[in-house]
Amino acid sequence: MTDLDFGPLVLGGNTFGWTSSRDESFAVLDAFVAAGGRAIDTADVYSAWAPGNSGGESETILGEWLASRGNRDQVSIATKVFSLEARPGLSRDNIRAAVRESLERLQTDYLDLYYAHRDDESVPQEEYVQAFAELVEEGLIRLVGASNFSAGRLRTAVGIAKELGIAGFTVAQDGYSLVKRELEHDLVPTLLDLDIVELPYGALQGGFLTGKYRPGVTVDSARAGNASKLLDIPRNLELLAVLDDIAAVRGVSVTAVSLAWLRQQPAVGAPIASARTVEQLPELVQSFGLELTADELARLA
Repeated sequence: MTDLDFGPLVLGGNTFGWTSSRDESFAVLDAFVAAGGRAIDTADVYSAWAPGNSGGESETILGEWLASRGNRDQVSIATKVFSLEARPGLSRDNIRAAVRESLERLQTDYLDLYYAHRDDESVPQEEYVQAFAELVEEGLIRLVGASNFSAGRLRTAVGIAKELGIAGFTVAQDGYSLVKRELEHDLVPTLLDLDIVELPYGALQGGFLTGKYRPGVTVDSARAGNASKLLDIPRNLELLAVLDDIAAVRGVSVTAVSLAWLRQQPAVGAPIASARTVEQLPELVQSFGLELTADELARLA
């Protein structure tokens, strides 16, 4: 179990340099910290998919914000290695080169959390487990995370670290939400057994769990296509009705209820969610102190 405090919500940095300009990103970050947020998640590959980008844009903007605000010791920073075209995979050499480049973009000399963005079966597990542990020993990172790993591969990686007596994975990051719950069957029991904290991405399922997607409603969003498809599943319409009811009774947004539900799930430390603009942030902040009752959790089960 990690002793790092992620707070009630981790702010996703995937919008920085994509759907959020530098100024918009700075404003969101300022408002998030002012509201009590203290953990930010990014990756070296963010946001290579946007026209004109090549990756590293999110880290660069975040690094400029950290430098301008002088608040590095007040926030936890997580980033990832594997998916950037110029730094692919989990070989020892690539991990070491990638972390140096991320640190430079982020304008910091350490990371609170460094993830393997996904598993790399072309590299012996001993190699990357040891490579990450070396970074911990050198003070370049505090914790090691595993994103998008199978339960079996996560278990063997942890076993290797334990056998060698070195730092291993203590945090996981996987897709998990009220409408994406596959990991409850296999991965969550494994996380609980290994004492690993889950920080799930996709907590609002591309905006669907904000409640803005409804039958007959057109949403102007870069993610609208995938989110709208979820309306074709009857259970999801029923879920929206329950979320509406709970949100109305509690006097909060559907977004806040969705995030609070996820934060209260076994193994979950805090959900990850992003805000494109400051105007989107208050609904995330509403979730910070929201604790759903046993009855409300049961209705959403």
